Amino acid sequence: MPVKFNTEFIQRFKHASAAEIAHRVRKKLIAFQAKRAGGQKRLPFEMPAVPPGQIQAIKMPQFNFVLNGNQTRLDKGAGMPGLSDNAEQISHFESQWHDAFFDEVRCCPGDPDMRSVWDPARLQEPAGLLLQAWRDNGKSREGAEAVLQWIHKNPFPFGPHYKSAMESGLRVPVFLYCLKTAKELGETEQTDLLRAVYGHAWWIANNLSLYASLGNHTVCECVGLVFAGAIFSHTDEGKRWTDTGYRLLDQELKHQVLADGGPAEQSLSYHRFVLDLYWLAKNFLERNNLRECSHWTARLEMGESFLAAFQIDGGSFPSIGDSDDGHAIGPGVTPIRCKAKPCQDTITTFVESGYTVVKQGQGFSLIFDHGPLGMPPLYNHGHADALSVTLSFKGKPVLVDPGTFRYNGVPEWRRYFKSTRAHNTVTVDGQDQAVQETGFIWSKPYKATLEKAVSGDKWVFLRACHDGYTRLKGPVIHERTVFIEDQGLILIRDTFKGKGVHDFELNFHLHPETKVVRYRDGWLDADMDGVKAFVLLLEGGEFKVVRGQEQPIRGSYSPAYGVKVESPVLSASIRGRAEDSCFVTVVALNSPCDTDALKERFLSVERQTENS
Repeated sequence: MPVKFNTEFIQRFKHASAAEIAHRVRKKLIAFQAKRAGGQKRLPFEMPAVPPGQIQAIKMPQFNFVLNGNQTRLDKGAGMPGLSDNAEQISHFESQWHDAFFDEVRCCPGDPDMRSVWDPARLQEPAGLLLQAWRDNGKSREGAEAVLQWIHKNPFPFGPHYKSAMESGLRVPVFLYCLKTAKELGETEQTDLLRAVYGHAWWIANNLSLYASLGNHTVCECVGLVFAGAIFSHTDEGKRWTDTGYRLLDQELKHQVLADGGPAEQSLSYHRFVLDLYWLAKNFLERNNLRECSHWTARLEMGESFLAAFQIDGGSFPSIGDSDDGHAIGPGVTPIRCKAKPCQDTITTFVESGYTVVKQGQGFSLIFDHGPLGMPPLYNHGHADALSVTLSFKGKPVLVDPGTFRYNGVPEWRRYFKSTRAHNTVTVDGQDQAVQETGFIWSKPYKATLEKAVSGDKWVFLRACHDGYTRLKGPVIHERTVFIEDQGLILIRDTFKGKGVHDFELNFHLHPETKVVRYRDGWLDADMDGVKAFVLLLEGGEFKVVRGQEQPIRGSYSPAYGVKVESPVLSASIRGRAEDSCFVTVVALNSPCDTDALKERFLSVERQTENS
């Protein structure tokens, strides 16, 4: 019978070096060793004894508790707020695969999203209970009992929870928090926790995400290794775990956090996640004199400043790139971070990561995306969103990025939320700007280029282009110009260069709570809780308002992982030759404007910038 290879295997193999292939073969051999040991009811390792006083000598990292409103304590059930998979589905899936070796676990149609299975198994909610009691100078049994129950229910290495070394990496710190802060642990309970630490670290060390898989998974795994290395620092293996974890964290910092502080993975959510993992590891390593990490500080501070520039009034961020709502420590608990300086500039361009942020009075924030697809070679968490804009005003979202929804179990929705159509930009011939090979892997990435970023007296002029559609039979380059005046007026012009006749589709996504009505003279009145945006398509036809459409999918928004709701999309389509096709959109905050005067000022500034 011929061997059947799936698309993911083929794509990974295409990008694999000889060293990566050898690494993956070694991982398979280690997995076989673990499976054979498990079949004989034994562990593939022998855990060394931990000397008396070893755990007590370890210093805990420092934490911040982020409570909302009148909260004085963390809420139970504060994990992922809206996963559509219920507890019964998850329990059934775990029971179905309980006795299977981890590598045999498969997700099939109708199964819950794997992320919803893994999230409770990160044990971050019981970790929060333990840390909260510790903060209050007490000790708790509540969190410890949940952690121990999970260990007993999920013997290493069977069931779905050992399939990802990343998930193991996130659990290791929880085991230490339990050992340090739980009330009246018996000898057997301590041994169970230590064995869980050792088994997880052994598994991580032999299953590291390297080569094409380098990314936030690697960072999670390395955090697990440095925590485990501190517990077993008296052994050669523990020393190797610390060395490996620190070395890879040190190497990956400049890979994950670009020179301008932005995310290599083109995701704001994962950037927050990765930065927090680094702050956690840095604080833990330095407090325990395991490694000197002061040279990380400048890079991490740049990352914090980058995120601060994107922050909307009220503390939220646009949903740029993938997001799974994950936490480095747990909901409501963060590591100690530096305080980022708020950005005071009207216009800030992040050259490496490819964003320009424009901020004005009354909470005006416009983000123009002219960055790459994501982190090569697989671009896992990137979305095809070149030249997309997001806009907020008075702390309210006006033009939004629709988010992520889910990673697996619903491939048609996964494809949509990553697609070009799901972003505030233009599609050509109904195609994405790059090619979706799987739910995470892209091919034929585009290059986006910022051509102009100029500000003058009460105006900002931006222009960028991308080549994602040059792969078409009739190649097309999309160019977008954004002109902003400080009265809350925005003009967006989309033009095209290329060959052949094409279908061009422009989409602008609004928050689901936005009410859209026809106004007058072609204007649309988009009202978001009292914040009004009047939108007019000057050239390129007329906007139609689409909400909750499924064939093709359009008009959905994901406020949290696993959740989707209907939302309005302003959509317009034209067919024609590239050089003859154009969209010109005006967004006027508060009230409609004199479009002739606005266009005249735009053309004047354009001439001025071309001649400068």
